[in-house]
Amino acid sequence: MSKFAFLDGTPFPIEDDESILNFAQRHEVETIPTLCDDKRLEPFGACRVCSVDVALSGDGPKKVVASCHTPVQEGMHIETGNKRIQKLRKNIVELVLTDHPLECLVCEANGNCELQDVAAKVGIREVRYAEGKNHLHYQKDTSHPYMRSDLSKCINCSRCLRACDEIQGEFVLAMAGRGFDSHIIKGLNQNFDGSECVSCGACAQTCPTAAISDIYQSKSVMAEEKIRTICSYCGVGCNLEVSVRDNEILSIQSPEDAEVNAGHTCLKGRYAFRFYNHPDRLTTPLLKVDGKHQPISWEQAFDVVAERLTSIKEQYGSDAIAGISSSRCTNEENYLMQKFIRAVVGSNNIDCCARVCHSPTAYGMQQSFGTGAATNSIKDLQKTNFIMVIGANPINAHPVTGAKIKQRSMKGIPMIVIDPVKTELARHAKWHLQLRPGTNVALLNMLTHYIIDAGLEDTDFINGRCEDFEKLKTSVLALDMEALEALTGVNKELVKEAALAYASADKAMSFHGLGVTEHSQGSRTVMLIANLAMLTGNIGREGVGMNPLRGQNNVQGAADMGCQPHQGAGYLPVTVGENQQYYEKAYGVSLPSEEGLKIPEMFNAAKDGQLKAMWIMGEDVAQTDPNTAHVVSSLNNLDFLVVQEIFMSETAKLADLVLPGASFLEKSGTFTNGERRIQKVQAAVSPLEGTRTDGQIIIDAMNRMGYQQADYSAESMLQEIAGVVPFFAGVTWSELGTQGKQWPVRENGEDTQILHQENFPIGLGKFHFYPFEESNEINQWQNKYPLILTTGRDLEHYNCGTMTRRTPNQQIHDKDTLWINPMDAKARGISDQDEVRLFSDRGEIKLLATLSQKIKPGILRTTFHFPELMVNRITSDVVDRETLCPEYKVVSVDVELG
Repeated sequence: MSKFAFLDGTPFPIEDDESILNFAQRHEVETIPTLCDDKRLEPFGACRVCSVDVALSGDGPKKVVASCHTPVQEGMHIETGNKRIQKLRKNIVELVLTDHPLECLVCEANGNCELQDVAAKVGIREVRYAEGKNHLHYQKDTSHPYMRSDLSKCINCSRCLRACDEIQGEFVLAMAGRGFDSHIIKGLNQNFDGSECVSCGACAQTCPTAAISDIYQSKSVMAEEKIRTICSYCGVGCNLEVSVRDNEILSIQSPEDAEVNAGHTCLKGRYAFRFYNHPDRLTTPLLKVDGKHQPISWEQAFDVVAERLTSIKEQYGSDAIAGISSSRCTNEENYLMQKFIRAVVGSNNIDCCARVCHSPTAYGMQQSFGTGAATNSIKDLQKTNFIMVIGANPINAHPVTGAKIKQRSMKGIPMIVIDPVKTELARHAKWHLQLRPGTNVALLNMLTHYIIDAGLEDTDFINGRCEDFEKLKTSVLALDMEALEALTGVNKELVKEAALAYASADKAMSFHGLGVTEHSQGSRTVMLIANLAMLTGNIGREGVGMNPLRGQNNVQGAADMGCQPHQGAGYLPVTVGENQQYYEKAYGVSLPSEEGLKIPEMFNAAKDGQLKAMWIMGEDVAQTDPNTAHVVSSLNNLDFLVVQEIFMSETAKLADLVLPGASFLEKSGTFTNGERRIQKVQAAVSPLEGTRTDGQIIIDAMNRMGYQQADYSAESMLQEIAGVVPFFAGVTWSELGTQGKQWPVRENGEDTQILHQENFPIGLGKFHFYPFEESNEINQWQNKYPLILTTGRDLEHYNCGTMTRRTPNQQIHDKDTLWINPMDAKARGISDQDEVRLFSDRGEIKLLATLSQKIKPGILRTTFHFPELMVNRITSDVVDRETLCPEYKVVSVDVELG
């Protein structure tokens, strides 16, 4: 039976654990103003502007309470705007205005200021109190590349510091002083630039005035329109709201109703957008003539494409041509790229950057479950009571998801972090299992051993939904824990404690990243993580599951669309006859039946002279792929290299033909994030003059080579995809809405938030056992190069930094550095910030050393964001056995003073 309370005499049903303010807002009673309230933050009660009169019965005594943190009760009578309340609110706002500069006409927030709105709403026409002087004491803070503050406009609502604490979890801002002297401080009373601010902008977005803002004046109402789109950096898939005027982007905010990120972004999504019209942008096709790139027209460019590819195809066959697609591009563009290579060129030589990051995830999860994608949604973090993070640093690489994990940990959810680096999440973890790089398989076998040995496996789940458990049990119980302890460098008792805690949790979620996949045993590691999930019954429910943290924004989508040599769009194996017929019917032409080349195989074939031409869309393989010398020499050995890019990347410099594409801000389509969510990408501005959207470039090439494909439209291309990819069957442009849909999407439009609730696509979930095997990199080079280098990503930059290096992010972080443990540094006479020579059997680089306790002795860590260094000169071409994903995380090196 419903319970009711009364708002201004009208009864409305109430819900459990609901404040008066939420109760009124849910029933669209908009007569309660607020200043310190933000729906994403815990109720605070600082401003008291939301005060209401409350009586527990119709004729009972009234009491003034703050509606934001007072629970609504059955039978409660609430008066939201009687004369007493109106007088109180007006008095409160007048007091605020006494110490606030009345310079609205020249303020950035004019017309978009909550204080201005509330003052009008409560009827302020004059301020009766004497003017305060404190606001005159504050100097504007312009020290930071992005953040700005003018604390004379601060009303002490504390929303900024609460956002910093409760959303980002950085605790950079605080309130100092008392009474009229209360004021916000940054760090240890520093400026923004001197503090530990990570530039996420949460404080600026929530500020009700212009006390905290940014260089783009994001609160300004100058924009003609606001376009909702999706960020193109990492796999979180944050929603963005782009303010546009005269075809120029003014600023970016984040919509607070977005299920993915709820008004939160990192500095890349919110601020690092000015690359889109940077002077370095490519704006015309370029043909290499006598070793130099010369501008040509688009018509000439497509003539060259058609002539050269047709000639090579006729002389050497279709398999002498290959394509590499891009996780930075939309689903529709990736679909077109694989269709071009298969249906027009006639080869399955198509791959994408998933090969060098998460191909082991897709392969491993397909072997265990039948589907190579996240089983659950990120929102399930609110339902879980245990978290395990393996080989991932989401605080840097997936900042919004990382912040959510960190928040749960800080609120008491126990967490295991398995990582050779003491990351920010490792600081908060109850168990940090700091293993030697390359020993994931050994450590996961230890966890499995201790769970089974303690009898904590979920017998009902195993018996009802899995197979090959007894094989696993026999194998792992036979392992020597002391030997694995020595291999991993992790105390076996700590591993046991963590294992038993994970197995004892009612709901446990696991997350993994490139520290799992970019190993010679990457696919096997993924299968062992799947073992743990099935072993404990953490599949198919809320708050559990196995959730890969996809590296780039559309890694999931590029693989879904068939940008891989062994599976077409929708993951159907291309060597199976009925699948080939299925695709031939869809594309209207005969298709190849042989599996194509993976990216490392493409380079080898080019080096050997078997591969003659390659088309690379939006990937800088000359910088990002391992063993740079091998990659560059392979590309140089091609007869014809086409590169589709927005900047003159290291790979574009090698191209015979460069085609200028468009950024995500200039195109429409869809991205699929790490939780299988298909979301609308909508063009905010037109492509720069002289450029074309990547989808249209491919279509123009298809048509020039004789295959009829209609001009690019996001809606029509998505319709074609839905007719080919089974789990997109119910996806339509018009019904994606603002929140997108998580595949599989049924024909009636119903999506799927949790996979494998009743069964697995392969029938029974399959357990696998693999013993630890040392990497060939260590076996071959350990004696000559005794240190292990592992690579990672920093917050400010995205992969090779092509875009972020052309934004103010470069001012915050402008170089790759080498982390070295003080013991190793001392043994080599290296001091902090010394220039050092880092070298392997493949090559060497020089960079600055940073002494760090975050890594153990014998381990080094660096990033590969900057082409000035080309860190991949020293990485190896050792690969995962099953998928050929490169082993970036284990590189035998040594270091000395430079």
